[in-house]
Amino acid sequence: MASARFAWGIDVGNRALKAVKLVREGDKLRVDEFEVIEHETVLSSSGDNRQQLIQTALANFVTRHQIKGGVAAIGVSGQSSFARFIKLPPVEAKKIPEIVRFEAIQQIPFPLDDVEWAYQLFQEADSPEVEVGIFAMRRELINSHMKFFTDVDLNVQVVQMNPLAVYNAMYYDSRLKGTTMIIDMGAENTDLVIAEGEQVWLRSIPIGGNNFTEALVKAFKLNFTKAEEMKRSASTSKYARQIFQAMRPVFADLVAEIQRSIGFYASTHRDSRIKRIIALGGTFRLPGLQKYLQQNLQLEVDRLDGFTAGAPQDGKLATTFNENLLSMAAAYGLAIQAMGDAKINSSLLPQYIRRAKLWKEKTKWFGAAAALFVLGTGLAYGKMYLDGSQYNSSRAESARSTIDGIRGRAERLDSAWGTVEQQGPAGQQILNVASLLSYRDLWDQIMMTVRHSLPEPQPQVASGNADEIKKVPRNTRNQIIIDSVTSKYYADLATILADTNNWTNSAPDPTGTANSAAAMAANPGATPATPPATPQRGFLITLICLSPHADAGLFAEDTLCKTLKNIKPGPDLKLPFYIANATTAGAHKVKDVPARMTSITASYNAAMTGTPTPAGGVMPLGAGRFGAAGEDIRSTAGVPGIGAAATGAPAATNTVVDRLTGEDMQDDWELKIVIAVVLDPPKTAPGAAPAAAATAAPTTP
Repeated sequence: MASARFAWGIDVGNRALKAVKLVREGDKLRVDEFEVIEHETVLSSSGDNRQQLIQTALANFVTRHQIKGGVAAIGVSGQSSFARFIKLPPVEAKKIPEIVRFEAIQQIPFPLDDVEWAYQLFQEADSPEVEVGIFAMRRELINSHMKFFTDVDLNVQVVQMNPLAVYNAMYYDSRLKGTTMIIDMGAENTDLVIAEGEQVWLRSIPIGGNNFTEALVKAFKLNFTKAEEMKRSASTSKYARQIFQAMRPVFADLVAEIQRSIGFYASTHRDSRIKRIIALGGTFRLPGLQKYLQQNLQLEVDRLDGFTAGAPQDGKLATTFNENLLSMAAAYGLAIQAMGDAKINSSLLPQYIRRAKLWKEKTKWFGAAAALFVLGTGLAYGKMYLDGSQYNSSRAESARSTIDGIRGRAERLDSAWGTVEQQGPAGQQILNVASLLSYRDLWDQIMMTVRHSLPEPQPQVASGNADEIKKVPRNTRNQIIIDSVTSKYYADLATILADTNNWTNSAPDPTGTANSAAAMAANPGATPATPPATPQRGFLITLICLSPHADAGLFAEDTLCKTLKNIKPGPDLKLPFYIANATTAGAHKVKDVPARMTSITASYNAAMTGTPTPAGGVMPLGAGRFGAAGEDIRSTAGVPGIGAAATGAPAATNTVVDRLTGEDMQDDWELKIVIAVVLDPPKTAPGAAPAAAATAAPTTP
């Protein structure tokens, strides 16, 4: 890639296609051309026209610019991809790929054969610690996205997550000084990237420029296009005050999410302090947004004012380029990687394209390979002819007769079964009985899916050794331990999921406490996914979990819930279900529910003394709280207030202790996590009509 004459970085966003062309001048890069092609409508609300809009934008792009002779790098959404950062144990360099593959199997919520994945090593110059970033995306999503570009003959050599492309852009321009947060605000989501030394941290939040527009739609009763025009001209409008008043709740939500993310990062990086913020994304052209963030976050917020690679030499193009600068960072970073100058060089380029490239580079061996192929083919045909002759000989008559008899019997049975299937009630009864086998492994598969979606704890915590565990501050431990699982079957989940504000209220609540006003304080407030258009049967599953993490609600959303929500229908899904949504429906401190303190402690201790699973958690599922005679198995010696806790005494007098480490558990969190599991996922391409569902409920455990 470094020898390419030029490279295009192309970011197909929700509102527009953005592209930057870089060329090399000496040992530096220079912006030679750029392009911004707005879609007729935003992709998220274009429905079936989404594919056509992307095709039109790319067709316009290739007709306006030279693409032959260069390479291209394309971006994929951070929301639709997967990133996980893990510290590796001290090992020889040659063993790192093997360990990383093992970690990828544990961390990626899909079989490796179903994803494109890559990794990047991060290491400080004077530190023995090595951190690995594992990045993945479902193969079907990448292949469908790649097809847009291969159809117009673009020579795509890099596929990169947009947040990492933005990081590459800022790193190349030497803007990452000290601990820096990058806020890249798109139309639908905002990518948060925290860079500290050689380490990177990513998070996407579901607030973008469209949220401001939709606030205006609601306040002024406008259509989306008119509201978008109003937002863009807000600073010069005579109604500026009313416009900004209507958008104020979105400003507040954005600040709250950023503050929550900063708090989460600080809880896992104790010695870190974010010093400045770099603001990116077209939404930051909105007057007052930069100042509002600076005042409420109490941090310096710098808005990007240029690239090290400059602007196009043509004066008119340079002016337009600078007007669109805030939304060009991802495309710029992609082009930097395509030219071979990026800090992070991992790529999610599909394997079939990589193989094709390798094949092309080995054309000089085609002659020898062809000769060997001819020789091998001749031997194979000779063997086939010999086998055929032996089978047709008189000596094989007995074998032929046996095979023909078995085949004939199989054909008769197949025909008879077809007749039975069509014989009204009797045939239907047979089919109903046979269908019971279809879901015999359902709950094993659901539980294994949940289990493998749990976050990976720190190595010291996973060791099970009390002294090692206590080296990690309790409120920074990456633990979610499942205490109980409760489910409820619904013949049609679509009507429940349609109520985006209250869908979790339909889930079973084994504690009766997780929906209190105080409990909801830790709820990150994720928005449920759009339910299926046709009725779909399934389960609402409630997990009651324990976590010592200081920001347990956000931690659960960013790990367990996010991983589960990536399990979507499609032709490659091997499971008999998919996850329509998963969210933290409530959280409260252990000390806030005295009546449950004793059972919580016992359950937690039973889990802590168990064998950690590869996914980092143990699921007692209600077992392990009590001994054979029903007694509380946790030792109460020297622990005041335990008896009072069981009878509802004030929390201030209670003490609950982690039996393994001797630490106080009162400030641990109990979480209520609700998962919507839809059965019978469609096996056709996404967007096709779902398969018809039966009416009987699969057996619950």
